[in-house]
Order: sequence, then C-alpha cells, then structure tokens
Amino acid sequence: MLPQVESKTCLTCGKPLKGRADKRFCDDYCRNTYNNQLKSTSNNLVRNINNALGKNRRILESILPEGEETAKANKEKLQRMGFQFKYITHTYVTKTGKTYFYCYEYGYLPLENDWYLIVKRKEE
Repeated sequence: MLPQVESKTCLTCGKPLKGRADKRFCDDYCRNTYNNQLKSTSNNLVRNINNALGKNRRILESILPEGEETAKANKEKLQRMGFQFKYITHTYVTKTGKTYFYCYEYGYLPLENDWYLIVKRKEE
C-alpha cells in the first residue's frame, strides 16, 4: 500500500501546490497578498501617523512666507487648516527653557493667548 501524500494548498487562494515540499503559496501575488493582510493593521496605524505628520508639516510651511524666518498663527487657524497638535517629530528646548515642537524641519513655539510662532530649522 502506498503512503498517502498530503496535498498542500496555497495559504491565500487554496489552490493545490506543486513543487518544493516547503512551498506555501502558488505565486508571488498570493504571497504578497498574504503578507500584506498580516501587516495591514500595523501598516495602517503607521501610514495614518505619517500622513498626519506630513499634513502638519505642509500647514506650517504654508504659513511661513518664503524667505521669512518666523511667522505667527493662532490655534483656531491651525486647527481650521487641519493641524493636529498631537503629532510631532521632535522637540527642542532652548537654554531659556522654551520648548519648540517640530514636524520635521518646521516647528512652532506656543505663545500667549493661543498664538504660535512658526519657525523653520536652519540648515546645518
């Protein structure tokens, strides 16, 4: 009596697999689809945060006139443009203790009465 051979199937589409004993997918499309589905939840979180950071950067850039070192904007204007204060890339604390919040090379310093000083980091 011949030993019964277990038929393996593709983890994505279920088609029977031919070839190597350790093969798990019938083609690259199924392999990519499977791996993309595994990572989709964490990828979505990272993608959404990166999109928010990019939007914040574009907003700060649009407020700072070309060639100017600083500009001012109030909180209402920033929020109306879609700025999300919870997303920043880093902070910088000056020697005097003022904290600048950055989205890549553009940053802001909170001032009084919900106003912000918009700055661009100088090239080093």
